[in-house]
Amino acid sequence: MEHNTIAHWVTYGQEQLVSCSDSAKLDAQILLAFVLDKERIYLLTWPENTLSNDAIQLYLALLQRRVSGEPIAYIIGVKEFWSLPFKVSPATLIPRPDTEVLVESVLEHFGELDSIHCLDLGTGTGAIALALASEQPHWKIDAIDFNIDAVKLAKQNAQNLGLTHVNIFQSNWFSAVNERKFDVIVSNPPYIDALDEHLNQGDVRFEPESALIADEQGLADIKHIAQQALKFLNTSGTLFFEHGFEQGKAVRNILMALGYENTKTVRDLNNHERITWGTIGR
Repeated sequence: MEHNTIAHWVTYGQEQLVSCSDSAKLDAQILLAFVLDKERIYLLTWPENTLSNDAIQLYLALLQRRVSGEPIAYIIGVKEFWSLPFKVSPATLIPRPDTEVLVESVLEHFGELDSIHCLDLGTGTGAIALALASEQPHWKIDAIDFNIDAVKLAKQNAQNLGLTHVNIFQSNWFSAVNERKFDVIVSNPPYIDALDEHLNQGDVRFEPESALIADEQGLADIKHIAQQALKFLNTSGTLFFEHGFEQGKAVRNILMALGYENTKTVRDLNNHERITWGTIGR
C-alpha cells in the first residue's frame, strides 16, 4: 500500500518533472491536489492516504502534459494573481507575478482617489482590471480585448470574483471605446519581437502569439497605444505599460516624443526594467 500513498506519488511526480521544471516538487503537489480536489496542505497533512486507480491514471496523464512543457496554469485551468484565483485558457496569457508590479504602480499613484476612471487595454483574463477593482471598488473600470474568447473568460472571472461592476467588452485597442475619457490607462500589450529566442522557451510556447508578438522589435503596439491614448486621457491622466526587460529606455523615448511628462520606469521582481508610465501635461 505504501506505493499507493500521497507521499509516494508526490515523490514520483517530482522525479518525473525534475528535468523540465525548476519547481518539480511544487508542480507535482499542485497537480495531485488538483486531481484530488483538495488544497495542497491536504497532501502535507495526510501523506499516508492512498489514491484510487482513477486518481492515479489522471495524475499520470497530467504529469505527462507537464513533462511536454505545458504550463501548470493551462493544465489545471487556474492561476493566482494578486491573491485572487483566475481561470485561464490557451486564449489568454497566463498572469505573471511581474505584472503585479503594474498594479502596485497604479495603486501607488492613484490609490487614495475614489473617482478614478481606468481603462485596461488587452485585458486577457482580466487580471489587471480585476485586481485594481478588488482594491478600489469605487473606481470606474473598463477592460477590453480584441479576442472574444478572452472577453468571455474575463467576464467569467469577474463573475467568479464578485467584481461584475467592471465593464468588459470587445475592442481592437481603442476602436470601440468611443468618446470615453480616462484618468488611467494600463496595458500589458504584445511586446516580443517575432525573432526573439525566448518564444521557443518555457510557457510562452503554449501561449497565443497574438498576445505576445509585435512588429518593430516588439514596439509597434506600444507606439500605437501611446499615440492613440492622447485622445482618451483626461488632463493629468497617466498611461502605464508593461514591456520587455530591455525596452525601458525605448518606451520612455516613445512617451517623451509624444509629449508625455514625468516618464519613469520601475523594475520587476527580477530587477529588470518592466513598467513604464508617463502623464499628460496640465
